[in-house]
Parts: sequence; structure tokens; C-alpha cells
Amino acid sequence: MLKCDYGNLHREVSLLEAAGAESLHLDVMDGHFVPNLSYGAMVVKRIRELTDRILDAHLMISDPGRYLDDFVDAGCDSVTIHIEAVPDPTELLHAIRQQDVVAGLAINPETPVEAVEPFLSLCDLILVMSVEPGFGGQKFIPSALNKLTRLRELSNAQATFSIDGGIDLTTVGSAAAAGVDICVVGSAIFDSSDYRASMQQLRIEAHSCRQAAAL
Repeated sequence: MLKCDYGNLHREVSLLEAAGAESLHLDVMDGHFVPNLSYGAMVVKRIRELTDRILDAHLMISDPGRYLDDFVDAGCDSVTIHIEAVPDPTELLHAIRQQDVVAGLAINPETPVEAVEPFLSLCDLILVMSVEPGFGGQKFIPSALNKLTRLRELSNAQATFSIDGGIDLTTVGSAAAAGVDICVVGSAIFDSSDYRASMQQLRIEAHSCRQAAAL
């Protein structure tokens, strides 16, 4: 949702629902952990009032534990924190799960897999960043696919894998072939004039490449 038109939030949510979006990815930035500032729990609460879709909060903030209750109370179904912000996320991942919310852990492009390996069993969702977090419209970093593959090998079979950054028609296929479950897409949808058509094209490409990789 980072690149949506916040002046027409109700319209944007309605268009995404009509296009078949199953979840809305909410990029929360504090201007400290990342060099950008977006929105907080109050905006998420307004979005919750507009839709029954899954709300996936991606907390790109320095102290996610301080604000966890605010985002849960706002109606988030999933909360993802960064290993770079919380080097030992054990307690916080437990706290997220205890509130009956999906617990996610994100890893940046330059962070080694070993940083998150000890905590994989505590994660319901693992988010691999394929750009540096902070801004939309960045170019996809191919090495993220190697990281994704390695994390799948190390993680439990129940975890959901997501990738975020630079996903469009030229990259969604390779992400799908690498075994990702969820692709976070921004510019490739919001920069188009037809959200439904763009989303359908992305899904067709992902499905085709996943099938080819399975052969």
C-alpha cells in the first residue's frame, strides 16, 4: 500500500478488492530504521474499517515491541518485524503469536541468513527483502532468491515465505520458481491504469513459472 493514493484511500481499497487482492501489505516506516516516514496504527485502523481483507503490517521501525499492541488493536492479522531492528526477536515473536496474530520476521538484502536461522522455528512468516527497505519503485536484487531458497531449506514446512521489492512481470516468475508463497507488489499495480488486469498478468506469470520449475 506504500504507493497507493492516500487521498482516495476508500477508492484504492475498493479497487484492490475488486482486482482480487487477498491481503494488503502495510509498510510502516519511522524515519529512523529506514530513511522514510509513512504512517502509524491510526491509518491502519481506518483501513481496517474499509475492508475484511488480511492486513499484513510490515514494521520497518526501530522499536516494534513498543507499538505492537497498537497495531494489533488496529486490526492487523499479521505483524512482521526486522531482524536488523531486533537482533534477538524471541520474546517479541512469542508476544505476537500470543495475540493470535501471524508472527513474521524480515531480513534485508545485506543481512546473512545466519542472523535469522536461530529464530526460524518461531516464525509463521519469513519476509525476504529484495530491495533495501524504505522506498517503493526500486530495482529487484536477484541475490534475494538465493537467500529465499536457503531459508526454505532451513525452515519448518509450515512457514509462509514472502518476498518484497521490485516485483513485476519481469521478476515475479523467478520468485515463484524459487518457491515464494506471497509476492508483495507495489508499483507494478499502482502505476497501472487497471489493477485487475495487472494482478491477473502477475498471477499468470507466477503460476506458469512455478509449474515449469516443478517439472
